[in-house]
Amino acid sequence: MLLQDKLVQIVTNPLLSPKQKSNYLALEAEASLPYMPISVEVKKAMNDGIICDMFEGHAPFKPRYVLPDYARYLNQGSEYLELSAPQNLDEALTALTILYHHVPSVTNIPVYLGQLDEILMPFTHGINNEELYRKLKLFWIMLDRTLPDAFMHVNIGPTDNIVCRTVLRIDAELKQVAPNLTFMYDPTVTPDELLLLATTNICQCAKPHIANYPLHVKAFDERGFGIVSCYNALPLAGGANTLVRLNLKEVALKATSINDFFDTLLPNYCSLTFELIEARSAFLHQESHFFDSFLVKEQLIDESRFAPMFGIYGMAEAVNILQALSPSHSDTASTPSMQNQRYGHGTDANQLGYRISAMLDTIVKSTPVTHGYHNRALLHSQSGISLDKDITPGVRIPYGTEPNPIAHIQALAQHHQYYTAGISDILTIDETVKANPQAMFQLCKAALNLGFREFTANVSGSDLMRVTGYMVKRSDIEAFKQCGSRTNTTGLAAEAAINTGILQRQARVIAHEQSPYVTQ
Repeated sequence: MLLQDKLVQIVTNPLLSPKQKSNYLALEAEASLPYMPISVEVKKAMNDGIICDMFEGHAPFKPRYVLPDYARYLNQGSEYLELSAPQNLDEALTALTILYHHVPSVTNIPVYLGQLDEILMPFTHGINNEELYRKLKLFWIMLDRTLPDAFMHVNIGPTDNIVCRTVLRIDAELKQVAPNLTFMYDPTVTPDELLLLATTNICQCAKPHIANYPLHVKAFDERGFGIVSCYNALPLAGGANTLVRLNLKEVALKATSINDFFDTLLPNYCSLTFELIEARSAFLHQESHFFDSFLVKEQLIDESRFAPMFGIYGMAEAVNILQALSPSHSDTASTPSMQNQRYGHGTDANQLGYRISAMLDTIVKSTPVTHGYHNRALLHSQSGISLDKDITPGVRIPYGTEPNPIAHIQALAQHHQYYTAGISDILTIDETVKANPQAMFQLCKAALNLGFREFTANVSGSDLMRVTGYMVKRSDIEAFKQCGSRTNTTGLAAEAAINTGILQRQARVIAHEQSPYVTQ
């Protein structure tokens, strides 16, 4: 289709709002630019679907994800925005609202709204609980209505404080798609009562994610980190300059043996992935002038704290393909016992998956990058996009084949140590858990005790559900074809429902709720 025809199609689309039309027109403009110089090998790998640039644009002029230091901003104000430092809660909420409109991302919506309880607690003195509730509820509604994008993300915890509890109360009550929410859990700081409140919220509205705070803290320096967009962990006052992902399924399909995959193909395609990372980062840092912005000048972000995200997906398919190449499996691949040896179910398959993750970790940590966090990229289990067909996100177990939740967690836990920039599965739990929220609490603690970086769950029968990590309402998906949606991400979710099998996730009853891995 000619560019002009695409533009006409966008401006005449009855399901898009004027703002959404503007966004799509801008994306077409970016896609019409010449691509930055890359080698023939990288271009071929992209054309073959082995390496994907995540549609960030042919000439990136903004980072994929930006995590401003909102505490510094509230402490100092902003010369560029002509704002003095706020003196009370109303002024702080107004100041944040203003800055959010100046924080870019790949979606043009801020993906990180801050460690909200930590930055707002200094402004709560003299405010009673109900007054705080009313003010934060209006703020929460404003976020969903003016920044209608489910990749927008708030962090709370691990301390027990009134802002944290009030946010959880409001989120369960409003059941909004946005903002996304992560609760930081630290067993040495967070009381069980507060974790139970957070996991009970999951039963009601599929939020929050529960992050393993001690694991994340160890991965970053003293200035800290944030969880953004879906579940991506990145340096605070920095972010991700780009995300390039590697399709492990397609790499495995080229292999003649398991040794060929590990010795030749995986190192080669990792090298090409790094080549694309370097090209994209170089243009952003050296050509776009993004790092001349007031965010840098006022020390809300630091150029050295941006890292490329080295993403992978299709682990399940890659393992199953490689398993079939093993002589010991070739004659029994169709037997019932062999079916139980597939990824997520069999010991050999799972061990092969861990081996792939370990090798990726070694490659990423040993490969210098010009524009990285301590000169390195960060490994990321990428949760898929709406166009993906016949391939499973990240290191997840294919939808519809999930084992019981305990076995599910045990199968994936060993992967989590490697994916510094984020890894998440979505456990789908039968709605009977609503009558027994203690079971969700126990399951969450078991997962975190086994080494999960992030615990996430959907509850069957609920209108709110997670897609790849962001939220959508099932009712909005159903209505999208007829009337569109005010939320930008509903269209992606509707496309994902067709292409990626998200509605085929198998709801499971939590078994063995008194898991031996739970610390009482």
